[in-house]
Formats: sequence, structure tokens, C-alpha cells
Amino acid sequence: MTDKPFISFIIPVYNIPTEMLCDCLDSILKLSLRKYEREIIVIDDGSKKSPLSGLDDYLDEIIYIRQKNGGLGSARNRGLLNATGQYIQFIDADDALIVNQYEHCLDIARFQSPDMVMFEFSRKDNSQKVYTDKKLMTGRYLLRHHNIKATAWGYLFKSTILGNLRFTPDIYHEDEEFTPLLILRAGSILQTDAEAYYYRKRENSITTSEDIRNTVKRLNDFKGIIYRLYSFAAVIPGSDRMALLRRIHQLTMDFIYLVIVETRNKHYLNRQLEELHKKGLFPLPDKDYTTKYKWFRRLTNTKIGMAFLFRTLPLIKRER
Repeated sequence: MTDKPFISFIIPVYNIPTEMLCDCLDSILKLSLRKYEREIIVIDDGSKKSPLSGLDDYLDEIIYIRQKNGGLGSARNRGLLNATGQYIQFIDADDALIVNQYEHCLDIARFQSPDMVMFEFSRKDNSQKVYTDKKLMTGRYLLRHHNIKATAWGYLFKSTILGNLRFTPDIYHEDEEFTPLLILRAGSILQTDAEAYYYRKRENSITTSEDIRNTVKRLNDFKGIIYRLYSFAAVIPGSDRMALLRRIHQLTMDFIYLVIVETRNKHYLNRQLEELHKKGLFPLPDKDYTTKYKWFRRLTNTKIGMAFLFRTLPLIKRER
């Protein structure tokens, strides 16, 4: 028996109803992990009211840490600082694991020991999906040839591949920066379509706000992530660079899309495109990625195409 827990679960909490947090904890405790095989780290990111008074039944099962509010990235970083498990799993406090499906992910980690196990989510709190697994691949191959879902709760990963990688604090979309960089470090990844995570839509969360200042900050944070990834790509080996550039180009496409659907402001869009152009990110490069990418690239390369996007793209209704 190793001295390390098999898996550390990191759960950031900020102003979440205690009942939701308890549901999250219950889903972990129902797994086939013995107590010494699991480590549950609850990071209270400065909630207005600490949930600790409602967690009496869980105190022997969790490590509870309260910190000054610093945002989701900061809370996850605090969890990483304290995690000792062989594998790490992030869970948002208002979500939960789907036990029967997540058990399959645990079995993959136990018996095949990949650096990462990536899985799917469900909007329902249970799933009877008959799952299939893909063949092992490197992180470089995954980024070079496939699209990814960047959500940090969409995978478990070996702590040994983390190194000094951390979330950039106090930004939106922090997963979009952290996840591709983590994937590049993975020598082996196994993807399964098991629906192992219950993703709960919740109103009034940090990304459901329609406030214009939040919208501008989200867009600026997203753009900053693209620039940091682009700068990093310039100094890494060629094979890694080509893999990361695919992700950067697709994030740039997503950024342009979000500017259109969230602002409907042509002047603001033109300023963003001019800035992207100066950075060497626009026009989007002619790459054989996805059909969506190729069509979007063609449309954004002409005034007629851009006008078509303004007329046809739907207003976005943001969810958490």
C-alpha cells in the first residue's frame, strides 16, 4: 500500500448552497475508494457564509481550507498545493460525479495507469450510457488531430505531470489556458465517452451575468489566454508547437465568434480584429481542421462573409 492516496478530489466552494456541496461530497463517498485511497480537499474561497457548519457529517472525510476570495483559479491552485494523491480530479461544488460511470474512469486509472483519463458529462444526475474507450494517445497527438473540451473537471490526471503548471488567477476561462498546457505534458491519454460528471446548470453563477463589464472582462481574459498560449508556442519544440497552434487557432475563432454574439458591435469587433492581425493571429490561417473552422475562416476573410455572420449568428445565452 502506497503512502499516497490514489486520488485527490479538489472542490472549490464559493457561496454555494450547502445542500449542493453535500450532494457533491456524497457522490465521492459512494465510490469504491477506501478512505485511505481518497483525499477530499474543500477550498472555501471566501464564501460570505462558511458552509462548515452544515458539514458536520463530513468532517472526518474532508480537508477544509478557507481562504480570502481569489476566484476559481486561485482556489484550485490552493487545492493543488495541498493535494498528495497520485491522481487529481477537480469538481465544482455545485456539480457531482455520476458514480457508475466514474467507476469506469477509476478502473482505467487503476489498471492502465495513463497520465490522463478524459470523460464526458451529463445534464442529468445519472447515466446508463454504454460507454466505449478510444486507444491510448499522447497529449501532443490529441491536440494536433482532435478538438478538446477544456473544462478542468472533464478529466483526472497524474499529479506527476503537473510540474509548476498552475491556473492564472482572477480570470474567466482559466480552463482554456490550463488544460491544453496540461495535455501537452501527458505522455498517455485515454478518452472514454462514459458520462462520469453531472454538470448542473445554475442561475446567477459567475458566468451567467449579462453585465457589460463582465462581458468585456470575459472577452479580454479570453484574448489574454490566446496571447499567452501563442507566446508559449513560439518557444517550444516544433511538434509541440504545431499541436498547440491548432488549439490557439480554434480559440481565436471562438473569440471572434464570442465578440460578435456577445457585443453585436462592429466597431468593437474591428478593433479586436486589428489587434489580432498585429499579433499574427488574423486572418485565420488556412488549415484543414474542422469543417466549422474552414467555413468560419472563409466567412471572416471577407466583408460580405462578416456581414452574413452578424445577421445569422444567434444571440448567446450564457450558461455556467
